[in-house]
Amino acid sequence: MGIDDLVNQGKEFLDQNKDKIDDALKSEQAEGVSDKVLDAAADFVKKIAPDSVDEHVDGVREHVDKAVGNE
Repeated sequence: MGIDDLVNQGKEFLDQNKDKIDDALKSEQAEGVSDKVLDAAADFVKKIAPDSVDEHVDGVREHVDKAVGNE
């Protein structure tokens, strides 16, 4: 089985389960997990990056947060 076969199987799986995947991404559980992960990632970047990028980090965090979960 080659890479192309794996990619095609992945595409098939996504196509067959699109509704279930969308529901899972919009769930309360996904919201809680994504908030924790996004907060940790944003805090890490803020610690190592110059303070001048903090606003951009917060903007990216908010944008990603809107795409995952139900809030």
